[in-house]
Amino acid sequence: MAEKIISPGVFTNEIDQTFLPAAVADIGAAIVGPTVKGPAGIPTVVTSYSDFQAKFGDVFKSGSDSLQYLTSHAAEQYLQNSDTLTVVRVMDGTFGPATANIGTTGSTAAATAATGSFNIAGTFLTGQDDEVQITVAGTEFRFIATDPVGGIPVDSSPVFFFSTGSVTGSGTAGGAQQLLHEINTANIGVSASFTQTATHGRFQFTASDAGSNGNDISIDTGSGTSFRDELTLSSGTNAGGSSANSFVLKTIADGTIMNNAQTVANTNNVLVSGSVHNIRYEVTNVNAKKGTFTLLIRAGNDNSKRKQTLESYTGITLDPNSNNYIAKAIGDQRQTVRSDGTQKFLQLTGSYPNKSRFVTVEKVKQTIDYLDENGNVRVPDASASLPNPGSGSSLGGFSGATDGFSGFDALGNHNGAKTGVTPANFYEFISTNNSQGFDLGNTGAEGTDGYLEALNLLSNQDEYDINLILLPGVIHGEHSTITNKAIDVCEDRGDCFAIVDPVIYGKNVGDATTQAEAVDSNFAAMYWPWVKVPDSQVAGTQRWVPPSVVLGGVYAFNDRVAHPWFAPAGLNRGGITTAIQAERKLTQGNRDTLYDSNVNPIATFPGQGVTVFGQKTLQKKNSALDRINVRRLLIRVKKFIASSSRFLVFEQNTAATRRRFLGIVNPFLENVQSQSGLSAFRVVMDETNNTPDTIDRNQLVGQLFLQPTRTAEFIVLDFTVQPTGASFPE
Repeated sequence: MAEKIISPGVFTNEIDQTFLPAAVADIGAAIVGPTVKGPAGIPTVVTSYSDFQAKFGDVFKSGSDSLQYLTSHAAEQYLQNSDTLTVVRVMDGTFGPATANIGTTGSTAAATAATGSFNIAGTFLTGQDDEVQITVAGTEFRFIATDPVGGIPVDSSPVFFFSTGSVTGSGTAGGAQQLLHEINTANIGVSASFTQTATHGRFQFTASDAGSNGNDISIDTGSGTSFRDELTLSSGTNAGGSSANSFVLKTIADGTIMNNAQTVANTNNVLVSGSVHNIRYEVTNVNAKKGTFTLLIRAGNDNSKRKQTLESYTGITLDPNSNNYIAKAIGDQRQTVRSDGTQKFLQLTGSYPNKSRFVTVEKVKQTIDYLDENGNVRVPDASASLPNPGSGSSLGGFSGATDGFSGFDALGNHNGAKTGVTPANFYEFISTNNSQGFDLGNTGAEGTDGYLEALNLLSNQDEYDINLILLPGVIHGEHSTITNKAIDVCEDRGDCFAIVDPVIYGKNVGDATTQAEAVDSNFAAMYWPWVKVPDSQVAGTQRWVPPSVVLGGVYAFNDRVAHPWFAPAGLNRGGITTAIQAERKLTQGNRDTLYDSNVNPIATFPGQGVTVFGQKTLQKKNSALDRINVRRLLIRVKKFIASSSRFLVFEQNTAATRRRFLGIVNPFLENVQSQSGLSAFRVVMDETNNTPDTIDRNQLVGQLFLQPTRTAEFIVLDFTVQPTGASFPE
């Protein structure tokens, strides 16, 4: 792998001299795929399966079935033997988090309901370039007459054309009716209607409950002239109402599964759309004398008699100069996927690291220096900014979240994929155009872009320290655009490995070998056939899963009981203990055919169970790097040496610095050798490869010669029968 030397850094090269004649610390895997909930497109580290469940969910409903995504199954397998896993949830289309507006104690929001109307002028209806921006629950909708001269400015807002009825964005209708659909399904306690005459069109808005719900709609013209004095639904008033929010909570998780706001109290304040997948809030212990209060984050499916408190923040305040300032206690940082045209990256906003697993805080109505030096309230009116005790008009629920393709309702019911691909196909029913609700068959298809974006993010090796990429549910024979991208990412990074599933369920040996023979890379491996495993979250249920679901667990077990340079195969470290059976019991001939084409067989032996019985990469040429243990040895060695040597960048290019390098590398390689990773090695960094010309180019050059320990894959035993009295050979 050639690397450009432009900016300062550590650069490594591999020189493979093992071609035959023709005839560091724990590093986790990355798993990419759909989940029930969680932040979409943001690589997130989990440290246990319970942590994964809290952040990304597990079981959901699809029709009458209870299912899990393969992402969940694979995470469970891997985290049985590892405590670090990076998860990237895949969604596509328009999606976003839910919010909850927490009203102030000074608000009279409960007094009246908020109503208002807005007329669209006649010139708007006749095709002028007028534009109205309507913000609903934090999402901006741009509503225009016709395509303006020069085109519509590009941003992320859905755009609605009134005169033609066409629409870009999500939804089921066009024009005014589409906008009404978006507002009336936003679960913000606001209803909208539209009437049209020959001279104008009128939008009528009504908030069924006054208070924080009313703050979810505002209107501006495209020219910047504000209509907020004519209509802002807030605090139960119409004209010029002021904000009654103490602060706003926003879910870290995306998707409509987080929406559960209610406008009518039920027995024990149960949220009709509350579920184990979403959350609610409650404010208690409001102390106006100290400016403090307690915020509870509760399970969405609890009630006032049997509360399930997930997180509790006590003694927090709106005073930014306090150590218990709410933004410091909870966190206000959020990440957004951005692009510079060629590379995806995350942009961080906010000032305080996130401490909550579920929410961030924003739009805090600050009470600066709430108490004076005598401990008295400095400005008595500031007490009105404190949050109302209780859980607000929405009973502590959240609203306004939007969903991408293959999303869920608030109760965790899977709504299938879009573009008519329903019902979604899971497990052995995965196909080209329907893998767990996504059409992954082509570039630009629903879900494909989400996977590609996630892999683009993971390509940044400085940001994400991973050694394995898993794509459960993505099949090379059906979805090669994604699998090829994953292999490219591993090769470009040079420090991680991809497990790729060759074929869907029900294929044969020839189908699997055909897919493997089309790939040439020592940064990836394929396994076959599929295996059946018990569903630990759905009692009495067994599932057919592709090999990558269980292979991550095999690799993690291998690394826990041995080292990455040991083969993750065989009866000692390759047993798939959770497997009930393989899709097919392979004969020796089947295994020979598969292995000859670089497909690692998953064999079944009497009394031994289902076992990984191969460790080849997808490299075509015979060399040491056509074995997984050697590739992973190189990954481990390169990661350690590169990270350790980073401390030498910008140091003086002298013999002393070279000795420091040797003092780092030699002991490490000696340790690897003592643990059976290397049979021999040599490190050269002296005046022979650091000539005056090299030093003048500001380069420090080292050469590492490694002889990897080979595995005994073929045990040959000669049995010689001799006559009585014959002597045994020496």
